[in-house]
Amino acid sequence: MTIERMNYPDGYFPEDEYLARWEKVHAEMRLRQYDIAIVWGKTAGHYERAMETLWLTNFWSEHSGQEPDSPIWNARGFCCVILEPGKAPELHGDVAEVRRRLVRCGDYHFSDDPISSVARSLAARKPQGSVVFVGTDCLPVKYAKQLEAATPGIRYTYDDNLIRRCRRIKSPRELDLFREAGEMVSSALYRVCDSLYAGKTCAEAAAEGAYELTRRGGGWLRIPINYGTDDDSRFFERDPMYGYSQQAPQKGDMLRTWIYGPTHQGYWLDPGRSLVCGGKPTDAQKSLLIDSYSITDAVLKSARHGVRVLDVVAEAERVQRSVADEHDLASNQWPYFGHGNGSMWEHPIINRDSVTPDDYFEEGMVASGESFMTRSGVGSVGWEQNFIVTRDGIELLTTTPVFWF
Repeated sequence: MTIERMNYPDGYFPEDEYLARWEKVHAEMRLRQYDIAIVWGKTAGHYERAMETLWLTNFWSEHSGQEPDSPIWNARGFCCVILEPGKAPELHGDVAEVRRRLVRCGDYHFSDDPISSVARSLAARKPQGSVVFVGTDCLPVKYAKQLEAATPGIRYTYDDNLIRRCRRIKSPRELDLFREAGEMVSSALYRVCDSLYAGKTCAEAAAEGAYELTRRGGGWLRIPINYGTDDDSRFFERDPMYGYSQQAPQKGDMLRTWIYGPTHQGYWLDPGRSLVCGGKPTDAQKSLLIDSYSITDAVLKSARHGVRVLDVVAEAERVQRSVADEHDLASNQWPYFGHGNGSMWEHPIINRDSVTPDDYFEEGMVASGESFMTRSGVGSVGWEQNFIVTRDGIELLTTTPVFWF
């Protein structure tokens, strides 16, 4: 893949991709007997709550974040898509104009108060039944109450899974995008690992990965790095946000690192690797690396189309019981063996309490397998791989070498 391949002056996806998405949502709305839905998102300075609105319209805000309300604006940073079966989505956003070759929607309404703008549009539609509200976990209570007060004749019902359900299986173009993203982030993670292997500082290693991903047209949220066996090494990052440590590992130090975030066109990948600085692990370090990766590998070997998520959980738990017998901080923070991938994490979360017996892996899903482990006096390690679910198994997206010895 050349760097030039990453240039998309008219947008990555053609218009018919969005038409297919809208029809998919409209079909789901008809199935659930929804006449009108409003879908809230936030793209200003943000990524994880951009999922639904970005997928529907390719809209992003040029504002820096959710700005404090003032006499001249309210709820700036939020956007909303109004959906009715058979009609093009209506978009309400906080930029004065949108480039129509990039943003896909019907009517576009600019407003420094999207709450009032959406309220006026809903009132003009005179809905006969309830309006479905998507994004209760996105729009703050303050603004939701403003919307309800501005639309006294409308009854709202809530369904935050409406769009998520439609996004779960990726289109062929989305899968190609993920393949490109996998090449980009795998190359970037290689440069991070190679720098740490050579004993460069955490900041230098992160910069190498950031440069590689940026020059290929990609993006990231964080490149966390930690190392050693001291008390601080149990944590995910050597330095907390917002910065990168200018300390360097010493030869023989155990290391772990990730690149995660909206890697390509807002789609999320998050691979992680562990290694030893200098590439000559002790027997105890090698055992920790191999044993810990076997948990992630259990997910990769057992996930395929038609397999219950709970069966994959059970296999990962079986392997974990055989190799892990100590407290691990990261495992407590992220108590699962992976997750679906889209514009961030998606269903299913690979955890026994997060899924039901009716949750299956399906062809066309994108997901991850991950694991964390600590052994006293040896270090803390972690892994993550991203993959496409296929009929016969998985297609690995993140191809950075696993073992560096």
